[in-house]
Amino acid sequence: MPSGESTQASVHEPEPVRPTEEDRIAAAGSELIGGPLGRRAVTGRSWWTPVRVIALVAIGMFTLGLVQKAPCYNGAWFFGASSQYTHACYSDIPHLYQGRGFADGLVPYFDQLPGDMQYLEYPVLTGVFMEVAAWLTPGSGSIQDQEQWYWMVNAGMLMVCAAVIAVCVTRTHARRPWDGLLVALAPAFALTATINWDLLAVALTAAAMLMWSRGRSLAFGVLLGLATAAKLYPVLLLGPLLVLCWRAGRWRQYGTALAGAAVAWLVVNVPVMLFAFDGWSKFYTFSQERGVDFGSFWLILAQNSDDPLSTDTVNTLATVLMLLSCAGVAALALTAPRRPRFAQLAFLIVAAFILTNKVYSPQYVLWLVPLAALARPKWRDFLVWQACEVAYFLGIWMYLAYTTSGDAHKGLPTDGYHWVVGIHLLGTLYLCVMVVRDILMPERDPVRRSGDDDPSGGVLDGAEDVFVFGPAARPARHAAHFEGPRVEWGRSGVTG
Repeated sequence: MPSGESTQASVHEPEPVRPTEEDRIAAAGSELIGGPLGRRAVTGRSWWTPVRVIALVAIGMFTLGLVQKAPCYNGAWFFGASSQYTHACYSDIPHLYQGRGFADGLVPYFDQLPGDMQYLEYPVLTGVFMEVAAWLTPGSGSIQDQEQWYWMVNAGMLMVCAAVIAVCVTRTHARRPWDGLLVALAPAFALTATINWDLLAVALTAAAMLMWSRGRSLAFGVLLGLATAAKLYPVLLLGPLLVLCWRAGRWRQYGTALAGAAVAWLVVNVPVMLFAFDGWSKFYTFSQERGVDFGSFWLILAQNSDDPLSTDTVNTLATVLMLLSCAGVAALALTAPRRPRFAQLAFLIVAAFILTNKVYSPQYVLWLVPLAALARPKWRDFLVWQACEVAYFLGIWMYLAYTTSGDAHKGLPTDGYHWVVGIHLLGTLYLCVMVVRDILMPERDPVRRSGDDDPSGGVLDGAEDVFVFGPAARPARHAAHFEGPRVEWGRSGVTG
């Protein structure tokens, strides 16, 4: 390449964003490794690229989370109901190895379980993940030995998911790779990673977000469909994407994504639906019939009421609240002064589901961590929220220690548990408020303040608006009136 062309290319090459230059907490934290990166530092010529560094940090934090579970691995899962709570090391994984028939070689969804559960209560792709781990678990030794092996095999598979999540978040915002450290260093992420199998769906969702940011609509849809086959919440992302594509007129790309998601979900689910419908439907019937449970404001209402609401009533009210939240997010997307970023609305819709749902298991925070890092990459707000989630993580285990032992000196009484539930709810609401403020005042959005539009938006990044409501439409019409031909806003876009 001629030198002139090389110079011109370098002029237009976007500079990477250094968090230490715009975030006080990031700058202060960098002192642990020698201080902020200098302006004249040479980057990109070392093996230690941001992606590799962040992946290693994520694996390191995941390993610390495994160490935190050591008291349970060494006996608390098997020999003491309350000790697994006082050590805050509980996990569903070893308990369900025998409780869901994997130890006996039962096939999920096809073989009926003894007891009231009857069938595995997880979506199909998660059931496949659990079954693969069972195949890799040695069948020799005592049942305790097998359960320990089963947990370790699952932990290894989930560690791969954690690394995938960190890498995908790091690569989604090309100019902001170091935002991936928010995921890698998130304490609640490490503490809850091996409680259940949620990381599978989170990894597929993070990969889908990366594909959308690269303009690969079909790959996004396929990955999101697979994620929905592992956990229900990823399908919620199709709602915000619909409204954003409506505002930008990107119907073809949305249709491709929707078709890919539907086909991928059907490919996974239809075989089980056809040959084991009762087992396949257990996840959905269990979710519908499950009563008010841990972590929700519904539980606080039920435990403070002489006549608690029935499960059907709570289901109806929770659905209404979620629909109102969806309407609010849609209105925000169509009336904001600048089209919101995809990650912002994705975070808001999943957070709304968490806040209005009748249960909040501590590992549900995993759903939000990658979305929060993309929606609001600000260390102060992220750490405030994480502190609230860590408080809830400790609070629920102390509450369970109290309920299993009946001794207030060994756990957290009901009133105290209600306080930590409130802390979790307020922490999530706080981060939602910060994201909404960024949408209404784009100049305060850390991503847009650095000069980007919507780096996770793919075809939406830098696209013109073709359909808006309210105040967002008036400046364009006003400008058209004074600057040139009349602008009409319609289904076909902006025409002069």
